Amino acid sequence: MITLVIGRLFNYTKTMDINLKLKNELNIEKWQVEAAVKLIDEGNTIPFIARYRKEVTGSLDDEILRALSERLVYLRNLEEKKAQVLASIEEQGKLTDELKGRILAAETLVVVEDLYRPYRPKRKTRASIARDKGLESLAEFILLFPANVHNGKDSHELQEAQFNTEVEKYINPDKEVHTALDAIQGAKDIIAENISDDADHRIYIRQLTLDEGMITSTAKDEKTASVYEMYYAYEEPLKKIVGHRTLALNRGEAEKMLIVKITAPEERILNYLAKKVITNDNKFTTPLLKETISDSYNRLIAPAIEREIRNFLTETAENGAIGVFGKNLEQLLMQPPIAGKVVLGWDPAFRTGCKLAVVDSTGKVIYTRVIYPTAPQNNINEAKQTLTELVNKHGVNIISVGNGTASRESEQIIAAIIKELKLPVQYVIVNEAGASVYSASKLATEEFPKLDVGERSAASIARRLQDPLAELVKIDPKSIGVGQYQHDMNQKKLSEALSGVVENCVNKVGVDLNTASVSLLTYISGINKVIAKNIVEYREQNGRFNDRKQLLKVAKLGPKAYEQCAGFMRITGGKNPLDATSVHPESYAATMKMLEKMGKTLADVKEASANQKSNRLATLDPAKIKSFAAEIGIGEITLSDILKELEKPARDPRENMPAPILRNDVLEMKDLKAGMILKGTVRNVIDFGAFVDIGVHQDGLVHISQITNRYIKHPLEAVSVGDVVDVQVLSIDEVKKRISLTMKISWE
Repeated sequence: MITLVIGRLFNYTKTMDINLKLKNELNIEKWQVEAAVKLIDEGNTIPFIARYRKEVTGSLDDEILRALSERLVYLRNLEEKKAQVLASIEEQGKLTDELKGRILAAETLVVVEDLYRPYRPKRKTRASIARDKGLESLAEFILLFPANVHNGKDSHELQEAQFNTEVEKYINPDKEVHTALDAIQGAKDIIAENISDDADHRIYIRQLTLDEGMITSTAKDEKTASVYEMYYAYEEPLKKIVGHRTLALNRGEAEKMLIVKITAPEERILNYLAKKVITNDNKFTTPLLKETISDSYNRLIAPAIEREIRNFLTETAENGAIGVFGKNLEQLLMQPPIAGKVVLGWDPAFRTGCKLAVVDSTGKVIYTRVIYPTAPQNNINEAKQTLTELVNKHGVNIISVGNGTASRESEQIIAAIIKELKLPVQYVIVNEAGASVYSASKLATEEFPKLDVGERSAASIARRLQDPLAELVKIDPKSIGVGQYQHDMNQKKLSEALSGVVENCVNKVGVDLNTASVSLLTYISGINKVIAKNIVEYREQNGRFNDRKQLLKVAKLGPKAYEQCAGFMRITGGKNPLDATSVHPESYAATMKMLEKMGKTLADVKEASANQKSNRLATLDPAKIKSFAAEIGIGEITLSDILKELEKPARDPRENMPAPILRNDVLEMKDLKAGMILKGTVRNVIDFGAFVDIGVHQDGLVHISQITNRYIKHPLEAVSVGDVVDVQVLSIDEVKKRISLTMKISWE
């Protein structure tokens, strides 16, 4: 029996050409899909495929590869579900060619479930109880009862007697069918469930509701003030609602502030069902069937369709929000590091004092302290003395101030001290989201065992400025604070998506094998947490890595993991200068041939890497790339990538991103005037606009309509987190702490 079912599964799963479907959905060539699927199935990671298998996939980027991978999983699950459903129905002896064809043609799990519904083993229902009472044939009799006879009163009486006689046959006190009404009700329950189980009915009603239905919300208590007041008497067509409103309604409902419902074109739906169900119109069964249709829709179909549509809207909104979060997170992680600077991390607070941590240019914590310049102590003199000492003793260049509680007050104090004492330092406001979560984590305890929670937080705030990527990977991506409604979403899906973003960023930049933390190494292609810990332990026991091949000596890091990770690991000052670049070891031999033909050596690579200057080390006429690639036995795309890397070995791709704005003065909300033009940094991008830090404690909002003169569907088409932009003040509301900005500036 098991062998037979496996055989059926095999036959069924051969029906969909998944690769062809992926080709059409992603608008790429089928051979590219086939190549990517093969590489994924062989255990290659997305970053590795995107960076080192361009020749094989036709240069598919990581975004397309991740979309392909996700859809591949879904479509394979869909085919597996189809096979299970077909096997189940066939075992029941109810599989027809038509049903099989419809199941095989289904493109979503929802449709497969619709088709399977009549055959799925059911829990106890009103209809199943009625079937146990032997009323199924009465249900068939009612459905097939002939139309009205128009041959006079006697014919009607005869028809009525025929109907009543048939119903009375089913009266059986032993089965708790005591009256004709009991029998008819049981038959109606069976018909109602059959109507509900019909896949065509569900598909039609679901689509009609989506096309013409409305989503509505009302307040549970209209007198209660809340952030949901705009939804106290709200309705919108389902086909027009945007993601952030869906998520807002969901949150309002979860917080028991709103009652959210979906209203469908019920009259049209009931008329549709009547045409499908009532085939013989007569005065005996037509009224019964209309009651049954209404019961079926209101009791069985409508609640299920409403749940499905709410789930669909939520999933669509979540996917959009996760996409926005991911783009924001990528921009935040890819902000350029401020290297070679001594940074003072300042974690602001009131009663408990401001925690300070000085980190040297390598990120090592060299000093910590707590000062109390804010209320209630207001010890400004202590702050002046401390800042002066730190600048003179440790050479602090920049103060990195967290944007949490007391940030505004701390900023005013710092700006005033810098101005009064003419200190040669600047400050920058840093998003401290997640710092408190990190500082209390096991990871932070292991990293800073001698520091308390506040000092760890200050150190993290300082390091975020020195190397945002290396520091932020230690924090759960959801806690970094550049999304919308992230705590209301499917947390597993959100974590997977954001982990993919972090993985892409880490591998795009690469890591220094001799300094990278376990947290950073974990995101490298082919490296899991166990291997990451083993790498750090090997480094601690054996000293610096001097060659990428030493990775093969790390416990549990085998040839496959080495293949996946080696190109993303950087070794500065090692035996082979190519180890400091993104050139993969598998291409070293070809690279050596290329250098030899150009009259260059590894010494030239080492010098270029050390100087970090573009010295045209490996320039080649584009027209000669094809012949040159064939000559040294390497693909053209791979050769172009190597040439690009050797133009500026070991370059950091983040260097082209906008640097943070460093300040030495401060603006207050009362200083703002409508019409003022300021420079600011984009802190967050959401569906309806972008929040911009203009040096005031409260970020200003640039509504999507004020971002650009051209039409855009989403703000991300025009701005990204970290962008430095010019904005003009439209209005200021000091009471509500709201600043309205525009990027459509009038320079007159």
